[in-house]
Amino acid sequence: MIQGIGAAAGVAIGKAFVLPSWEWSLPDTQVNPVDLAQEFERLYEGIRTSKDEIEFIKKEFREVVGPEESSIFDAHLAILDDPVFMSEIRGIIERQYKAAEVAVKEAIDHFVAMFDLLDDEYMKERAVDIKDVGNRLLKHLLGAPEVTLPSDTQPYILVAKELSPSQLAHLNPVYVLGIVTMMGGKTSHSSIMARALGIPLVAGLENKITNPIQTGDMLAMDGDTGIVQLHPDEAAIQLYASRREKQQRKKEQLELLATVEAVTKDGVNLHLAGNISSVKELDMALKYGAEGVGLFRTEFLYMDRHSFPTEDEQFEVYKLVAEKVGGSTVVIRTLDIGGDKHLDYFQLPEEQNPFLGYRAIRISLDRKDLFKTQLSAILRASHYGNVKIMFPMISSVEEVQAANAVLNEVKQELDERGIPYNRSIPVGIMIEVPAAVMIADLLAEEVDFFSIGTNDLVQYVLAVDRMNEQIAHMYHPYHPAVLRMIRMTVQAARSAGIDVSVCGELAADERSLPLWLELGISNLSMSPQALLRVKHRTLNTLASDARETAKACFRYKTSLETEEVLGAFAGLSSAAKTVPTEQLPYSAK
Repeated sequence: MIQGIGAAAGVAIGKAFVLPSWEWSLPDTQVNPVDLAQEFERLYEGIRTSKDEIEFIKKEFREVVGPEESSIFDAHLAILDDPVFMSEIRGIIERQYKAAEVAVKEAIDHFVAMFDLLDDEYMKERAVDIKDVGNRLLKHLLGAPEVTLPSDTQPYILVAKELSPSQLAHLNPVYVLGIVTMMGGKTSHSSIMARALGIPLVAGLENKITNPIQTGDMLAMDGDTGIVQLHPDEAAIQLYASRREKQQRKKEQLELLATVEAVTKDGVNLHLAGNISSVKELDMALKYGAEGVGLFRTEFLYMDRHSFPTEDEQFEVYKLVAEKVGGSTVVIRTLDIGGDKHLDYFQLPEEQNPFLGYRAIRISLDRKDLFKTQLSAILRASHYGNVKIMFPMISSVEEVQAANAVLNEVKQELDERGIPYNRSIPVGIMIEVPAAVMIADLLAEEVDFFSIGTNDLVQYVLAVDRMNEQIAHMYHPYHPAVLRMIRMTVQAARSAGIDVSVCGELAADERSLPLWLELGISNLSMSPQALLRVKHRTLNTLASDARETAKACFRYKTSLETEEVLGAFAGLSSAAKTVPTEQLPYSAK
């Protein structure tokens, strides 16, 4: 029994398939100085081919899991355009007269070694991206074939030293029961992708395993606890098989809840909406019973392109979404780029702290041409459904007033064009920075609703980057400061008589349900995959008991106390976020 890092939830049992190492051993080939131009041409052709291949993979993967997870490959494309990385390669060719493939290999080794020296686990895991891109480029320079996976239809547990996003994108989830890697952690791109695909993954087994795993070895693994059993005995095999069967049965039973309303045992109704980035994600959300769209991340309409989308292009998408949800609400958030989201064709300035810099509403107010195009498309779509507008990253009353002024300009222009729209379209803001919380009473006078963006709010309140492994343990959504910020926001909204909802991961965590019931928040928006879990928890909750539990949470001094109490109330440990095994879902009548 080996203890690794649980990186993607779920259990699996089956035979191992060990992926061959991708290490390259190249002779130190030099070229005649007169042939350097040819080497550069080989390099540039390899880069072009690699980019085309990555774009194709990105498109395919997007069809499976949606645009947010597929944007991982934007980082790979950025590496091929990175001036430092490419300058290193060109310098080796130019100064040392080495073949293109040798230069690429040496550049990979140099940067990987540099990343490995850092104490930051998040940065170490980015070395995998460098290897992935470099090896793709090497493959084209050498004319080497892809490492192939089993071609038969027997399911297996994939074992690898480290797994690149490109390799994972080529996997067929139907045949991959689980993944075990020697390297990596929860924040690696492969772990993020495995979670999106629903494949259990345990990482970080290096130096913890004495006998190497061989292809054909029987394995049992738990992606929640990070435990891997090599050569499990019959009792362990039966235990894991039983757990896997229960997971599958729970999944099937949860799907019965799609048409059931989210109502507590004592009659409190919750409105569960979906967070979406595309029409494909909307279809999934509606399949799982979403009551409209609580957050439409429009920035993904701007990605995978070579130029900004036109007004008509945006209008057609917004209109389609509004029509698909019928009379339910669609909250469309205006463009939220910057931070970790970039566009290939829109150059953002280099910043030391991009999450605190030029992003979201700050860009929109600076680039009124882009802002007006999007607002015009949203307004036109409001004629076809229950559409609301939401501005992100608001930190002052002045920003709201400026955004509303632009909105009024666009309304006048549509009037002049004779185009219909909802003249009283509701306008709201994201509450995701502490400044917005502290002046929530003032902001409430300017807008029709609040949506609390818990992901960014936690990050900004606690000054913790959750993608940084070194401090990820400090990212506590149930920190007393966060809970107080949420309560202050709700109180301000209630005093002003406007609606308030919650979106983000905290809304999708069923442990937090007592907090929403105590605060009187009935509108929650979450990823499509979380809808059924939260609905199940709602159906099995007594609101009166939940409120008493939440009242105690607002008095606790530590995050741990709150997590333990909420976890116990939900029948979950503080570390788990899955549907409890001891309680079957409420059945659809």
